[in-house]
Amino acid sequence: MEDHSTFPRIFSMFFITTVAFFATSVLSIGINYGQIANNLPSPDDAVALVKCVGATKVKLYDADPRVLKAFANTGVEVMVGLGNEYLSRMKDPTKAQAWIKANLQPYLPATKITSIFVGNEVLTFNDTSLTSNLLPAMQSVHTALLNLALDKQITVTTTHSLAVLQTSYPPSAGAFRTDLAPCLAPILSFQAKTGSPFLINAYPYFAYKANPKQVPLDFVLFQPNQGMVDPSSNLHYDNMLFAQIDAVYSALTSLGYGKLPVHISETGWPSKGDEDEAGANLENAKKYNGNLIKMAMSSSKKGTPSRPNTDLNIYVFALFNENMKPGPTSERNYGLFKPDGTPAYPLGFSLASAPNDAVSNSTGAGTPPRPPTSSTGYLSISSAPSLERRWLSSVVALMVGLILKF
Repeated sequence: MEDHSTFPRIFSMFFITTVAFFATSVLSIGINYGQIANNLPSPDDAVALVKCVGATKVKLYDADPRVLKAFANTGVEVMVGLGNEYLSRMKDPTKAQAWIKANLQPYLPATKITSIFVGNEVLTFNDTSLTSNLLPAMQSVHTALLNLALDKQITVTTTHSLAVLQTSYPPSAGAFRTDLAPCLAPILSFQAKTGSPFLINAYPYFAYKANPKQVPLDFVLFQPNQGMVDPSSNLHYDNMLFAQIDAVYSALTSLGYGKLPVHISETGWPSKGDEDEAGANLENAKKYNGNLIKMAMSSSKKGTPSRPNTDLNIYVFALFNENMKPGPTSERNYGLFKPDGTPAYPLGFSLASAPNDAVSNSTGAGTPPRPPTSSTGYLSISSAPSLERRWLSSVVALMVGLILKF
């Protein structure tokens, strides 16, 4: 384990030179805080870094008590994950309630826990056991929240891969896979009744990586480009992420759930990759995440072309580079920050000043090593692309190729 005794000093020196940038912003950005590493700073230091990028929301992959305690009285909204390995147990309302009482309730209301996501990309695992357990687990967790009078404060949802889509081009024709409809329909009904958002993990990076010769880099990096026009809706798109979001909205509308809000629970770009990982470099990561954060925080651009009056709700992946993640080099290089608290790359704008108490209260000690199997759902989300993800990337790449010929 690395010695992090110098973290507060480096952290303080870094923020002395920065100015507040997001103080007057109306919108907000979220960030994924994973811990598959053995060299990360303390949760207290992590909280300060979350704030410095202007994030007001954080997504956790488990209910780590140290992290939940660190976010107490910060005002940051916290989404907590229940990994796929919990689904069979969470079907039992008694066990679900016991889990909430032991792992979440002790930190309320000081820690602003607003959501629990039950399972990660379950429907595209092709695991019938996981799929059959998903909705019952979500229902049991919600029932437990009702029994504890926490249902008005905490919603229950789940995350999906973009591979749940059968059609993504044009965005106005977005549709879910027909084989998933029997599973999706009751889940969407549950979410509509309980008021929880539809969470999707969207990575334009994978589309570019799969076909860099056909997918225009500027289109996926939010750089100036001619964009594309949806031939059915006549809406203009200048970036791939918005096209993906609107394809999901179209798919939801086709099933009668067009009013369900869509949140991007993961999106990001790696700053380093293997030789065969096209586009995984510092410059592209800087452009993608920097442009994304500035856009999400800007009061001048509120929503997507088909939902211009709907606020963007996006969680950037991820807070740190995580050195124990399996898979290609890119998987260990999605972080905005290195373990010592310095930026992995400049985002292209000034970061917000760190609160004084965030640094002074820091222990500077690294967190204990975490086993890489602490959350199988998390590993499956962001490990090497699956066959489904590669399939989806090819589809999206083809979509862009067709679009730009239009």
